[in-house]
Amino acid sequence: MENTIETREACSARETATMKTEELRENFLIPKIFVEDEVRLTLSFYDRFIAGGIMPVNTLINLPNPANLKAGYFLQRREMGIINVGGKGMIEADGQTFELDFKEALYIGKETKNVNFASADKSDPAKFYINSAPAHQKYPTIKVTKTEAEIVTLGSLENSNHRTINKLLVASVIETCQLQMGMTELKPGSVWNTMPAHTHDRRMEVYFYFEVPKDQSVCHFMGEPRESRHIWIQNEQAVISAPWSIHAGAGTSNYTFIWGMAGENLDYGDMDLCPITELK
Repeated sequence: MENTIETREACSARETATMKTEELRENFLIPKIFVEDEVRLTLSFYDRFIAGGIMPVNTLINLPNPANLKAGYFLQRREMGIINVGGKGMIEADGQTFELDFKEALYIGKETKNVNFASADKSDPAKFYINSAPAHQKYPTIKVTKTEAEIVTLGSLENSNHRTINKLLVASVIETCQLQMGMTELKPGSVWNTMPAHTHDRRMEVYFYFEVPKDQSVCHFMGEPRESRHIWIQNEQAVISAPWSIHAGAGTSNYTFIWGMAGENLDYGDMDLCPITELK
């Protein structure tokens, strides 16, 4: 079993505005999240946020302790959120076992020492999408299903952005230190997410796109509102969004994406809207 953790330095808005396509992708795109029986993580220097995936197929996978965390164990000074985007799986956290079905979430609090991941059926393996952020407070480990989430429906088919927002690991549902995670599902016929676009300079964000149909793609928009850039995203890829950057997308079909945030504010509504007609 191989464990990989890649480090991404933070880029300024001015620097990003000069990047060509490949440079944008090298700095902000996380192209491979799931590999059979591997742990694949990316550590961003924006709020030291970690995003990645664990896909156990043939073996139980223990959460590693990457050297660049410089900690006694992974969650010594961190919290973690997990959403399963595959078959049924099990997560054991310091002796507690949690079953996670498709699109169910688990929050694991700071100071949890031993975490193991397994699939119920190797022919339909679990795909554990992971976000982690530094934490200064310990909160209980807790599972959240879609029925326990705060659910909001926004947009309209007329504007191609009719969508359901499932707030799973957020302050209105459970206690966390700074990590927040949720999932937005686009309705058939709708393709735009996060419109009107916005920034929030008190937290960064990562988008993970999945349920993108075969042979379809999503165009993710980023950059300053008046210096926007784009990255084409394929199924089960993620993109890092800096606090100064917009984060929106449009697909060639409807899709689902997971948003994960970290920073100094847990207010979901903390955002600076960018009027659509002023985007450049």
